[in-house]
Amino acid sequence: MRILVINWRDIRNPEAGGAEVHLHETFSRIAAWGHQVTVLCSRFPGAAESERIDGIDVIRHGGKWTFNLTAPWYYRRRLARLPFDVVIEDINKIPALMPWFLNGPPLMVLLHHLFGTTFYREINPLLATYLYFMERLIPRVYRRCLFEAVSESTRDELVRMGVAADRISVVHNGLDRRFLDAGINDAPAAPVQEDAPAASDGKDAPAAPDGKEPGLVIYLGRLKKYKNVDHLIQAMAIVREEVPGARLVIVGTGDRRRALESLTRSMGLDDVVRFTGFVSEDEKLRLLTCAELAACPSSKEGWGITVIEANACGVPVVAAHVPGLRDAVVDGETGVLVPPGDRKAMARALIGLLHDREERERLAGNAVARSRLYTWENTARQTLQVIRRSMGESPDAA
Repeated sequence: MRILVINWRDIRNPEAGGAEVHLHETFSRIAAWGHQVTVLCSRFPGAAESERIDGIDVIRHGGKWTFNLTAPWYYRRRLARLPFDVVIEDINKIPALMPWFLNGPPLMVLLHHLFGTTFYREINPLLATYLYFMERLIPRVYRRCLFEAVSESTRDELVRMGVAADRISVVHNGLDRRFLDAGINDAPAAPVQEDAPAASDGKDAPAAPDGKEPGLVIYLGRLKKYKNVDHLIQAMAIVREEVPGARLVIVGTGDRRRALESLTRSMGLDDVVRFTGFVSEDEKLRLLTCAELAACPSSKEGWGITVIEANACGVPVVAAHVPGLRDAVVDGETGVLVPPGDRKAMARALIGLLHDREERERLAGNAVARSRLYTWENTARQTLQVIRRSMGESPDAA
């Protein structure tokens, strides 16, 4: 099978995020199974115009802000004559409206999440209105396409927008094998015994299981306005009043870093909050295995790969009760969901779990067990089934 995937960025783009990880992990496996995969994406400084990455042929064209406008024309001029069996538009914020330009192979849509009014929190109102309008076109322009959504929340949002439910398949993200292996080695072995001292008797963070640093909370993700990392920093000021040893490590980069560092200084939390910037996957794994809790205050996610990565390492997650995160976190079983934007509620949840080792370990055990369900091999196989449906083949066809 010859597959063309159109996405804003590729895995080597400095601004690559969860959508690019999903694309690369899924389609490198599909390529390894004997299919020909080509990715059309935008350029970035220093990048080659084309290269082969883990079996995927990457073609870069257009700029960061022009790709969705130029990609369709590049396809018509350079790629339309090539014998692709299917084209997949991986919509990442801005649709390229490919149904208007295709004349031949079927088109499938891969969608992580819809931004809606979240655009207005990130960019100027004029550009936000343009992007909001473009997103509203999806049900009309792509009405004859099959969709793959990464979560039930995204599927439900598409249905509310007008996409037929029977045209949407939910295929969850997978996990890097290193994180799955970490869960086997580092998850708490068993809950504390009934005669163990009660953790909530004192205000300091209680003793952690082997490898865990008492009171360590971790945030993983890009530092964007809609991620609400400022809410977490503000919540940590409350946490420290009850758990003096609590600390927060913020892992990731983005255009909000300076503002967040300034907020940290203004609140006198320099000794509480540490920013690591971008880290390697191995360092991310090390930090996760040291943490007792993870937190994700974002206002919207497609699914939340970092949530499941934390779970795989035996780390329960306190997250905002919003689309995507409420799919990734099972409230009361693998973590705790709190009302979005409620700093006090997030602080109370963190304090409660930092004090209650038995509950942390119960959640951690459930989290590790649930994370076993998510492998990139499963994601790739299920994606192939949706592709074959788009082509009119039997999903079980070789």
